[in-house]
Amino acid sequence: MKLILLGPPGSGKGTQSRRICERYKVPQISTGEIFREAIRERTPLGLKAKTYINAGQLVPDQLVIDIIEDRISRQDCKNGFVLDGFPRTVGQAEALSKMANASGVFTISFQVNEDELVKRLSSRRTCKDCGTGYHLLFSPPKKEGKCDQCGGNLYQRDDDKPETIRKRLTVYKNQTAPVSEYYKKLGKLASVDGMGEVNKIFGLIEKAIEDLT
Repeated sequence: MKLILLGPPGSGKGTQSRRICERYKVPQISTGEIFREAIRERTPLGLKAKTYINAGQLVPDQLVIDIIEDRISRQDCKNGFVLDGFPRTVGQAEALSKMANASGVFTISFQVNEDELVKRLSSRRTCKDCGTGYHLLFSPPKKEGKCDQCGGNLYQRDDDKPETIRKRLTVYKNQTAPVSEYYKKLGKLASVDGMGEVNKIFGLIEKAIEDLT
């Protein structure tokens, strides 16, 4: 099973991808984790990526593609993988289609309305002292405004404020809409309602995987 997950921040991709990987025994692959691993292991591709990251620049498309191709060629991807964060552009999607180990890839897109996404993301809080994260809806602190671990004050990061979140969501929509359309035209896209209870959503994902494969 080779799967791409598309969905805006707060849509539940992270939660569901872990369940998918456990259910189908395939690795989860995120571009951020790949970069960190490649840099940590000082691979040639990782060292190239590091020069751009250290300079505060975006990693070029072709380098991202090369790193993904190297990652999915490994033995643990023999029976499939779940991609999160790639492809972000139609060019990346087209490059993925040409990779030897990426034949049969299909896509699930999480659909969650914007108001719900803002509500979820703006409910995140972080401890100023130890950095522990909380969520006012799903994992609130025992005492309002205080960290369970060290008693430090909790705060809301700037990028978790509603006005910033809406800007991020607009960027995401503009960026990924063409990617969704690309896979839709290929008949390799299923949309899943990301609203509701976690187990129910996972059931919809399993049904989508059955239909696509």
